[in-house]
Amino acid sequence: MTTTTAQATPAPAAEMLLAEMPATRSSRRRRQRPRPSRVTAMGAVAKWTLLGAGALIMLVPLYIMLISAFKPQEAIIRQPLAITPEMFTLEYLADAVTSEKFNVIGAYGITLLFVALVNVFGIALSAPVAYVIARGRSKWHIGLLLVFVSGLFIPGQVTLIPVVFVLRLLGLINTIPGFILFETAATLPVTIFLFAAYLRTVPRDIDEAAALDGAGRVRAFWSCIFPIMKPVVATIVVLNSISVWNDFVSPQIILGPSSGIYTVTTGVYAAVGEFQTSYTTVFPTLLLAVAPAIIFFIVMQRHIIGGLVAGATKG
Repeated sequence: MTTTTAQATPAPAAEMLLAEMPATRSSRRRRQRPRPSRVTAMGAVAKWTLLGAGALIMLVPLYIMLISAFKPQEAIIRQPLAITPEMFTLEYLADAVTSEKFNVIGAYGITLLFVALVNVFGIALSAPVAYVIARGRSKWHIGLLLVFVSGLFIPGQVTLIPVVFVLRLLGLINTIPGFILFETAATLPVTIFLFAAYLRTVPRDIDEAAALDGAGRVRAFWSCIFPIMKPVVATIVVLNSISVWNDFVSPQIILGPSSGIYTVTTGVYAAVGEFQTSYTTVFPTLLLAVAPAIIFFIVMQRHIIGGLVAGATKG
């Protein structure tokens, strides 16, 4: 009798436990996924506001340069931020391309030559130096790295006057070899720094395996180590190319107007008159000067991030 009553009677404790389990699980889920606090939300709003303001400050000059390349002089002065279909014309851009005062196509060729030679000489000189520094274990190797890295903290404008004296002494002022020599030396600090950081992530087993196969240090580096440095080499090529392409002060002083050699940036300055400036010449020339660099950066930006991240895993 007692047994029958126990089977028919529901277990209140078990029912209460089962009833509480979903609530317990849901409370755990709520604890696992905390809602963003008001402070966090305000921080996110402040962050995106600052980022948006910074982007706006940088994009407004670019926007003015872009629309001014397709407007007449009067519209550029009276309405600098606006462009209408009546104002838009390709006439001034075509005049800048075919101008007799400044050969844009020739400037493209000269600047590309500088970019290619500086990259080749910079990588050929920096890669072996960075390899020696990265594989070295003594304090002298660290000191050598610090000597090169210290060049990152010296503004290039500070070294221009001594460089001009040295190049004049060597007879290389106002010449292409003198300018390439200066630009190559200017790229060495950042190139050696990134190469050394990347090479420290490369296992030494590759060097030992190459040595067992009879390869010397030089052959082991160029045949086995350098081919796996493609990510950081691509990063260096992008950074150095944009630096040389956008440089204005160095070619203006080292090459000088008397040499008759103009890069795309110094050609823009040649369009500025002594007593007046034609904006219908300056803005289209500016657009032609910066457009290849912007396109190159957009296409190659993933190589910059990939190379920097690969070299940052081990300092």
